[in-house]
Amino acid sequence: MTPVLVINSGSSSFKYQLVDVETERALASGLVERIGEATGVATHTVFFFFGEGVGVTVTNATTRIERPIPDHTTGFAVMLDAFDAQGPSLERARPVAVGHRVVQGGARFFEPTLVTPLVEINIDELSALAPLHNPGALQGIRAARAAFADVPHVAVFDTAFHQTMPAAAYTYAIDRETAQKHRIRKYGFHGTSHKFVSEAAAAFLGRPLSDLSQIVLHLGNGASATAIRGGESVDTSMGLTPLEGLVMGTRSGDIDPSVLGVLARREDMTPGELDTFLNKRSGLLGLAGASDMRDIDSRRREGDVDATLAFDVYIHRLRAYIGAYLAQLGGADVISFTAGVGENSAVVRAAALETFGFAGVRLDAERNASSERGIRIISTDDSPVTVLVVPTDEELEIARQAHAVATA
Repeated sequence: MTPVLVINSGSSSFKYQLVDVETERALASGLVERIGEATGVATHTVFFFFGEGVGVTVTNATTRIERPIPDHTTGFAVMLDAFDAQGPSLERARPVAVGHRVVQGGARFFEPTLVTPLVEINIDELSALAPLHNPGALQGIRAARAAFADVPHVAVFDTAFHQTMPAAAYTYAIDRETAQKHRIRKYGFHGTSHKFVSEAAAAFLGRPLSDLSQIVLHLGNGASATAIRGGESVDTSMGLTPLEGLVMGTRSGDIDPSVLGVLARREDMTPGELDTFLNKRSGLLGLAGASDMRDIDSRRREGDVDATLAFDVYIHRLRAYIGAYLAQLGGADVISFTAGVGENSAVVRAAALETFGFAGVRLDAERNASSERGIRIISTDDSPVTVLVVPTDEELEIARQAHAVATA
């Protein structure tokens, strides 16, 4: 057993998962939330495996704890108590590394990095580019380093995978001195997921990663598309922040920047209010009053006009990015769907690819509609472009990267 503890920390919560990188199984997972409120909540789930190979079965047991959790340090103490009381024992399954998800690594971090005091300073400085994410990640890192002082800690950056993008892809057409002064450029996000899915697709197909041109569609409440050539990101839909690109659950995605000026003048909205408007009150929620694609699709089938428009806008934007990336790549060998919507919505997958027969995309309706789980092909046998559903596992990818750095 080679356990790695994976931490995904926000300003008032953190998720964790203990992963055995040898078997690639999650041994336990949990969520500590409402940090700083009168009553915090922690849930801890232990996984039990029975059998071997394809015959393995999995059961789990979950406990819930409610108590004041004033800060992340207390939250880690609560997590450690849960491991002691419910298992698995961290004495027997002592982590060999702790991997931390950090959203924004800027142009400084292009690979997983051993956490040092200097790295912490850099993560803090990069909070200017990710004020909603990096400060929480840093709190989690500091609390985790105190709790696991004798274990290597590794920061895995969402932006790192996209550092291979050429300048033409990441440069915005604004005054270059201003852009350089404020580090304004496209960084891209969901990189850990895009890396995991593109590598899993190549392994599943038995083809060298270096030979493949791929489009990965990470469609969840947050959504992004990435064009990948030879295992390297060449373009991605999210930009300076995770707001740019596709229509998402509550985020607008691409929008004419002049809209902000119009709203500021006519609605007297402040920069903070505009940020909240575009990130939390837009997307599917803004169009139809619901951020969950399952609700949108259900209402659309019942003839709801707002839900129908929201679905159509979502698909229109998605097709636009698929088409753009087919052009950037000169065609694709593989298109993969992943994350909550991508893995579970057959109707979104079918609608997104409906117009790409000219590009060699032939979807098999029966395969696409199947309730089968796991990685699978949903294109026809004679489709020049292979279409896959690939369940993402960002925690496993972070664990792999953290282990590799810690044992290098």
